[in-house]
Amino acid sequence: QVQLVESGGGLVQAGGSLRLSCVLSGSIFSLYVMGWYRQAPGNERELVARISNVGNTNYADSVKGRFTISRDNAKNTVYLQMNNLKPEDTAVYYCNAHFLNYYYWGQGTQVTVSS
Repeated sequence: QVQLVESGGGLVQAGGSLRLSCVLSGSIFSLYVMGWYRQAPGNERELVARISNVGNTNYADSVKGRFTISRDNAKNTVYLQMNNLKPEDTAVYYCNAHFLNYYYWGQGTQVTVSS
């Protein structure tokens, strides 16, 4: 059974940084496209960043130049380094793993950016 466990969320002031981590267990991590999504109250869940199993990345326009997604296949972990955080980045951040027709989600971690 595939499980995703996120960590690293919290409260930070505008301009600060956080690093989110997500560990996958129960399957072969290197097969998966890994992504970070977020959902703010009243909004739909949106893609923040995604990294393929060979390291190709793409980002939402709103986070380009501030966020960096990376993966460590030896540790079954995907990271999201978030710099220069803004109040509009406040949301629950979810880790996602995708392989063929299989999609898995973590439980989410809260990120709150105060102005």
